[in-house]
Formats: sequence, C-alpha cells, structure tokens
Amino acid sequence: MGEPRMTMPTRAVLAAFMARPADEHYGLEVSEAAGLAPGSIYPILIRLEQYGWLESRWEDIDKHAEGRPPRRYYRLSEKGAQDVPLALTRANERRRPGSASLRPQGGLM
Repeated sequence: MGEPRMTMPTRAVLAAFMARPADEHYGLEVSEAAGLAPGSIYPILIRLEQYGWLESRWEDIDKHAEGRPPRRYYRLSEKGAQDVPLALTRANERRRPGSASLRPQGGLM
C-alpha cells in the first residue's frame, strides 16, 4: 500500500499533527489548526487512521455532567511519527516541480 493521497487538505491536517506530534487532538481542534471546515477533516482523519498514521480513542466522560458528547481523540501512531515528516517533504517537493533543477550545480553562485 502506497502513501495516502497527499492533497492540500491532507497536508494541512498532517501539519497540524506535526506541530505537536506527541499530543492527542480532537476533530474541531484539528479543523481549526488546519484551517479547514470541521466536516471536511473527518474523512481525512479516517483515511489516515486506516493507513496506520493515526490512532484514535473515544474520551471517557459522563456526557450529562460535561454537557457535551464525548470527543474522539487522534494522535500520530508510531508509524505516522516516522513516515509523515518524509511524506510531507516529498509532497512539497512534488508540488514544486523543477525547483531542484533550477539550482546551479556546485553550490552557491
């Protein structure tokens, strides 16, 4: 299985996780950090979890005492922590085709 499709929204979600890679994040928090509409991030989160880059768990709270439903928290998996930085770098390089070939050979001009 290759890498997940690295669309701009996918990269924004992954960048939000990489900003604090050891932390757990819930959907609305990821949405705000990525600058995306809340409904648009859930398919991305699900896809990244199926790929093995994210892990998730449901918050264990009393929804009546808290006055809100439980949140699903996501965090980078061990595989994600290893793979995501390189995948983001590759995706950004593909986005700028030819940028490496424009550099003069042999270093500084």
